[in-house]
Amino acid sequence: MSEPTPDLDHLDLRPLPGSERPSAEGAEPAPTPLDPASRIEVTVVVRRKTALPEPIGVGGPLSAAEFASTYGADPDDLETVTSTFSSLGLDVVSVEQASRLVRVAGAAADVARVFGADLQLVTSTTAGVPVTHRHRTGGLSVPAALDGIVVAVLGLDDRPQARAQLRIAAPGAVSTSYTPLQVGAVYRFPDGLDGSGQTVAIVELGGGFDETDLNTYFSGLGLTAPAVRAVGVDGGGNKPGQDSGADAEVMLDVEVAGALAPAAQFVVYFAPNTDAGFVDAVSQATHAQPTPAAISISWGASEDVWTQQARSALDQALADAAALGVTVTIAAGDDGSADRETDGKAHVDFPASSPHALGCGGTSLQADPTTGQVSTETVWNDGPGQGATGGGVSDAFPLPDWQDSVGVPAGASGGAGGSGGSSGGRGVPDVAGVADPQTGYQVRVGGQDAVIGGTSAVAPLWAALVARLAQSTGRLLGPLQPALYGGVTAGDVAPGFRDITEGSNGAYAAASGWDACTGLGVPDGQQLLDRLAAGQSGQPLG
Repeated sequence: MSEPTPDLDHLDLRPLPGSERPSAEGAEPAPTPLDPASRIEVTVVVRRKTALPEPIGVGGPLSAAEFASTYGADPDDLETVTSTFSSLGLDVVSVEQASRLVRVAGAAADVARVFGADLQLVTSTTAGVPVTHRHRTGGLSVPAALDGIVVAVLGLDDRPQARAQLRIAAPGAVSTSYTPLQVGAVYRFPDGLDGSGQTVAIVELGGGFDETDLNTYFSGLGLTAPAVRAVGVDGGGNKPGQDSGADAEVMLDVEVAGALAPAAQFVVYFAPNTDAGFVDAVSQATHAQPTPAAISISWGASEDVWTQQARSALDQALADAAALGVTVTIAAGDDGSADRETDGKAHVDFPASSPHALGCGGTSLQADPTTGQVSTETVWNDGPGQGATGGGVSDAFPLPDWQDSVGVPAGASGGAGGSGGSSGGRGVPDVAGVADPQTGYQVRVGGQDAVIGGTSAVAPLWAALVARLAQSTGRLLGPLQPALYGGVTAGDVAPGFRDITEGSNGAYAAASGWDACTGLGVPDGQQLLDRLAAGQSGQPLG
């Protein structure tokens, strides 16, 4: 006897909080409408069985098994979710207890009805480029049986979610440039360490790496190319040659981190540039075995362009990483305190603004490449539209306890993030490194040598430093922020850092101690190692 056909037109649906989404910029109907029978996949996020204890990760990393059983999804919730979707005619593609992610698929018309969405195919504008994608506005719903169990539904609207935070130097604009090894020397990365025994994950939302270019590049540095493995997520993959800008991002990330931790294992996760792809890639990297010492992320966008559910889902994926002992280094943005928004207010970039991220800001560096002697190092700001480090005060996340004493302002306009609120939010960035393309990194992309900057370079720089520190201490370091900020008050220079006190990113100016341009400053890697070796952060591996 055949199963009855579900009546998707008369479902009992309940609103999904935080799922409201505005129209994409310049959205117009695509020449060809969405085929209602076309198969689409979406990511469903299920609530935690038990809330993670605060502060996350400070007590030491949890084992993968302990995390999954205690802080993953409740098996009963997963059974309810999968049986409900199956009864409605959708396919359950995958179920992950630890990351709480369920991937479901079906005909576009059916998936849209199950989640109360009006899906269309549109062409909108991203960074001035027309992009055709699925589109929805307003809020979503879930079947009544899943009310409170499902906390996010991602990927119905697959507009581009984030941008790569890099800047390619214009010909003739470079005043000086450095190999990653020279930058490591400037920042006193501890000698005798190469990342052995560590894994570094890199999240990419497009592009690819070319092994011939990598071999040529590392050979030119006198290094053997590190082991680099590509992992596809949600249909993504290592696809060099299709998007030169994304390729530049991938090669920058791999070459910077690989040069400074050449004996580490590198795993590059390629996902579609959507909210679902971003969350799924970070989650897969976080819950992989072996647990990575660091995850480097060089993609992001203003907090305001994320739905609340997507921002929360990605923040919670980063919380997973913290609990498992992973340090997640994330670029703070390349468009100054406005973060490419046009409302005249200050904005910060997400996911760098997550309290579970080590937000990485940028400087302009003048140093002797041979000796490492620094002449000047200031806030990176090349002028309106030319690139400047992101930084500021979050609208979405409150001030963490570990930042309470360092002088995070209420916001550029008197409130959190400049929105007029009454209290300050999480300050961005935490740390910094050279990012100005005019004093940028020598890399190789598409068979050509180039100089590239952006806070995109600072995230892998710090990920490589974390790999060296983890190698030396024999510990997964997890969320470094509580240790880095520990005992630091407003105006203090944090141990293990060189303070940057000149320049601004628009609404915020550099000052002694922490500031919303370069955070605590640029690293003194040897001092940081000495500090961590003294037992101020991390727990034994295993």
